Amino acid sequence: MPDSLADTSLTGADRDVYSVSRLNQTARKLLEQGLARIWLEGEISNLARPSSGHLYFTLKDSKAQIRGAMFRSRNQLLRFTPKEGMQVLVRARISLYEPRGDYQLIAEAMQEAGDGVLQQAYDALKLKLEKEGLFNPDKKQVIPTLATRIGVITSPSGAAIRDVLSVLKRRFPAIPVLVYPVPVQGKDAGREIAAMLQTAAARKECDVLILTRGGGSLEDLWAFNEEIVARAIHDCPIPLISAVGHEVDFTIADFVADQRAPTPSAAAELVSPDQAEWQAQVAGLETRCARSIRQLMADNRERLRWLEQRLQLRHPGQYLRQQAQRLDEMEQRAMLAINTYFNKLQYHLNEALGNLKQATPGHKISRTELQRQALTQRLHSAINERLQTGQQRLAVACKSLDTISPLATLERGYAIVTKPDNQVLHEAGSVKAGEQIEARLAHGRLLCTVDRIIK
Repeated sequence: MPDSLADTSLTGADRDVYSVSRLNQTARKLLEQGLARIWLEGEISNLARPSSGHLYFTLKDSKAQIRGAMFRSRNQLLRFTPKEGMQVLVRARISLYEPRGDYQLIAEAMQEAGDGVLQQAYDALKLKLEKEGLFNPDKKQVIPTLATRIGVITSPSGAAIRDVLSVLKRRFPAIPVLVYPVPVQGKDAGREIAAMLQTAAARKECDVLILTRGGGSLEDLWAFNEEIVARAIHDCPIPLISAVGHEVDFTIADFVADQRAPTPSAAAELVSPDQAEWQAQVAGLETRCARSIRQLMADNRERLRWLEQRLQLRHPGQYLRQQAQRLDEMEQRAMLAINTYFNKLQYHLNEALGNLKQATPGHKISRTELQRQALTQRLHSAINERLQTGQQRLAVACKSLDTISPLATLERGYAIVTKPDNQVLHEAGSVKAGEQIEARLAHGRLLCTVDRIIK
């Protein structure tokens, strides 16, 4: 810095110069030590979830905002998932993020505010009533197929009653509808709904009741989540359908009611048959009835014809004709039996004659002669075959014997030399000079004297 612009109001001994990082450290200590842990309520925005598992967000209201962080070890304890735009209550301590020089919240706990508190109350009541058995399916009443009168408990000025009446008029306008007017939102709405349920049950004017209202937030629908309403529905002796809110909305009344409908229009469809469908069914039944009558008349005519035939069959003349026909049939059967019997006797006679002919001596002699000739031919054939087989075997044996015979070796010019004691000589050293030896040739023998031994 030029000397002309330097601060010369303090001497060097009086100056205490801070670096930026040191200033931020000092400020962070003052913020963390000077402010206790506080609760804040606001709306979440700029929500970020990096891979580290920490949460970074901005907590804001209509006039201000502050950045915040919730580290992984803390956000793992949350019972809900923070989302963008959610209203929450945060317990935090104030700190300063030194690299950016911004002060921020270090969140230690977080819970839903507004609807979140209502949701906790909703879950607690639902668990309580479920344990008491108010949701038990075995205690549900059956919704009548065709009610003589339908009661609708709702606001007379809301859209729900218009939807219900429109559907009933379209589907089955003959069913009368009785509206029990109640407020469906507000501080005393639950008490008045429960009182109207008791009134409807006491008057017994309807076969089925529809408890309904249009959609809204959890706070708008809260009257149908109150315990007094749930118990009034459970104690109501008239079958009741709950149709509160839109299809995604579930209230305590839905679980206690005998049946839940996703929308008011759907509830109206549950309690009213389709007029066109019923007309089609009536037309079908009429057609079936006419067809059944025609079939019955045809069956009766057929039975009448059958009875007439039976009456004719039982006439005495018809009986006599039948007996005469039966007599003829029996006569034919008797003649057939006699012919069959005689044919059987003729067969046995022919069989006995054949057996007798075969048993005569001449027949036996002829048969024996044929057998002898056959055996003689078989014997000659066996002898010839045996001789041929023996000759073949002898020729093979002679050939084999000739192959290994020493005579065949002698025929090729070799000799067998033996001593006088007939001991075969294998080597020259086994004799001495002057000894006599014998050489056997293929034809004859030679007596020799050994002159010299060559090894």
